Amino acid sequence: MAEKAHWMEPKETQWRLLGLVDSARHELIELCGAMVAASSVNPPGDTRAVASVVADYLRDWGAVPELVTSNPIMPSVVADAHGRGAGRHLVLNGHLDTMEPGDESLWTVPRYELTARDGRLYGLGMGNMKGAVAGMALAFRLLAAEPASWTGRLTFTAVSDECVFGDHGAAYLLATRPEQVLGDALICGEGPGMQRLAIAEKGVAWYEVVATAEGGHASRALAGATAPARLAQALLGIDGLNATSATSPPGLEGLAGDDTEALRLSVNAGTLEAGTFISQIATTATARIDVRVPPGITLAQLERDMNDRLVPCSGVTWRRLKGWEANWSGMGSPFVATFAQAAELVRGTPPVVTVRLPASDASRWRVRGVPAVCYGPQPTLSAGVDDYAEEQDVVDCAKVYALAALRYLTTTELTPR
Repeated sequence: MAEKAHWMEPKETQWRLLGLVDSARHELIELCGAMVAASSVNPPGDTRAVASVVADYLRDWGAVPELVTSNPIMPSVVADAHGRGAGRHLVLNGHLDTMEPGDESLWTVPRYELTARDGRLYGLGMGNMKGAVAGMALAFRLLAAEPASWTGRLTFTAVSDECVFGDHGAAYLLATRPEQVLGDALICGEGPGMQRLAIAEKGVAWYEVVATAEGGHASRALAGATAPARLAQALLGIDGLNATSATSPPGLEGLAGDDTEALRLSVNAGTLEAGTFISQIATTATARIDVRVPPGITLAQLERDMNDRLVPCSGVTWRRLKGWEANWSGMGSPFVATFAQAAELVRGTPPVVTVRLPASDASRWRVRGVPAVCYGPQPTLSAGVDDYAEEQDVVDCAKVYALAALRYLTTTELTPR
């Protein structure tokens, strides 16, 4: 059931907060520039320079940030602020590491220098996701400066090691200090693209498929009897799963009817290995498979389908390397409704609700029972050549984070609409 919140703070306080974000526009863009200049490509995932930029920014505004690390080159930034009394605990989460730049010869702007052009802010990591981290840092410092305006606790986390599903960022924080970073709700700045609101994300499963065969000289090869041929047959079989779509499960209403990707299962053979020499028959061939599993399909269902397709393939075995289920926080969640209303107020139209296709750290909170949303200035699904974010989207995201936090941390009750 859709719900609305009752806020103790007057509308004037909320509009003043949004005005403070507008007044800090230059400050926000400067912070984006300093973050882009601090390379943090993963791998290797060295976030020391960019973590220092973020920590220094918060420290300059009176916060007491902490650098937390399980790997010396992969610090995460954590900071807390407290309101006027007891209340809810909201966590703001983003990541500091970036994807690789792709073909560097195709870039038309410097990768590690913020370039403003045609309303866009270019630089590696601006879309994924230094623009969002900067917006969250600004929202955090504005709310921390006015603790009398809200209750409870606000925690800022800018983590390392997210781009490769690593264990040294959010996973480490949740394992070692859950009382500080778990919270009652989470806003993740990992945008699903096109300024949409992701209330769910697909599960991720990685598999290894191995085909074996007798070896020998290439002149003795028979059709379909070599390890690479057997692997090819297996891959074609499971590639057919790319046509599978799920039915939206209960609690995940509100997805756009034309959002065909939200509930589609995807299968990709990321790496292939076979043989030692061109004129010898390979005795083994191996593929490692990435599957993105939409809400409505479980890993058990997926693996039954995979097994049905792989059993007829001679000499083929498979195993799961890692995996987790799809998860979601439905629009019936009071926190999700509060966030969506804040985004609508800032942007002027209700946000389009979707399922995030790539994984994010938000799933780590959802599986622990914490409602979480993903929303950020990322204009596309991930990042790539000439990575960018729209300048106004970065500013608007800072507004949405600040307003949603203020509303959530001053809500007295929630009643049916």
